[in-house]
Amino acid sequence: MKRAQEVQANLAAKFPSFVKLMLQSHVTGGFWLSFPKQFSDLHLPKHDDTVILVDESDEQHKVKYLVEKNGLSAGWRGFAIAHKLLERDVLVFQLVQHCKFKVYIVRANGLTEIDGAIGLLILDASVKPMDVDQTEKGMTFYSEEGEKCSEPLAVDFHQCNAEENGMVTLSTVAEQSGNDIDEFGSEVLEGIRFSESSVDFKDINSIENFTILVHGLVIDSEIPPHLQSKYYDLCCSQNAFLHDRLLDGLNCKLAAGIICETVNIADAIRASKLTTSRDNFTTWDNTLKAFEKLGMNVEFLCARLDRLVSFAFDVERVLGSKRLERVQAEEEIRTLEAKLLQVKESMQNLDEEIEGLKGKNKTLEVKFREEANAPW
Repeated sequence: MKRAQEVQANLAAKFPSFVKLMLQSHVTGGFWLSFPKQFSDLHLPKHDDTVILVDESDEQHKVKYLVEKNGLSAGWRGFAIAHKLLERDVLVFQLVQHCKFKVYIVRANGLTEIDGAIGLLILDASVKPMDVDQTEKGMTFYSEEGEKCSEPLAVDFHQCNAEENGMVTLSTVAEQSGNDIDEFGSEVLEGIRFSESSVDFKDINSIENFTILVHGLVIDSEIPPHLQSKYYDLCCSQNAFLHDRLLDGLNCKLAAGIICETVNIADAIRASKLTTSRDNFTTWDNTLKAFEKLGMNVEFLCARLDRLVSFAFDVERVLGSKRLERVQAEEEIRTLEAKLLQVKESMQNLDEEIEGLKGKNKTLEVKFREEANAPW
């Protein structure tokens, strides 16, 4: 940061400038760079425009400036990769013309070499270099928040803006179009590299030459080998790359996560049983449908899942029906048993009445004989 301040302090005062500390979101993943708001309000157009970034070698890079988001979008990724920018590097932006910046790079990992930032200023040897603690009359400095400063910016390297150091949303990632990536051969960035040519699945004849290519980037390093092998089998089953139609601009690490989770769900479907929870089937189905909306070819997995769910819950429905029938039969048995008890009680009462009538019958027979034998 002190070297960057030296560069800024020696710039011509008539051209406004600001210092920018590179955070992770600026140089990896999202590749989004915001400008100090006050600087943008004072010196940049009030509409979206193309900004020219000129490096120390006078090479020009076109980058899209979005006024609503107050920063650089399409094209910044190419600039960052071309210049191998890393987290904690510091950049000095000097507005030399309308929407044209001279950019000086101060490396965090090599303070003895700052890409010629100071040397390219071509300072007059007879002019005494300015002290870092002094500011040239009329020169304007801006803080990270865009506020004017009376002296060059002093930044705490451990202080990170929550917006820039946080999660990159899908909508932000989608703005980073793959068409905005410049051609830099096979430059490596955290294991992800550019592909020198496109690959047609019909040319793949074994796992050895199977490469996972997403919008010009080879992302094999983001997927564990055992998952790559299983993903190769899934692609072979459909004779196509399942990720071939993923949305343009989708973050490559998000794409790798989608591929890995697709393989995991396929394994889970294979291992499922009739006793597998309905919640598991629902979770897998919702996840696959979300992937399908992002362009992943998982229709065949959804179809298999639907059939398994149909089998599993057809059996469940039959079992439920039979259980209901059994309950109804048990209830009917209880009803019949109650009726049988009532009949038995009726029979017992009838038996008692019959025995009583038998005793009464003997008395009647005596009286009958007496009446029959009585004198006329």
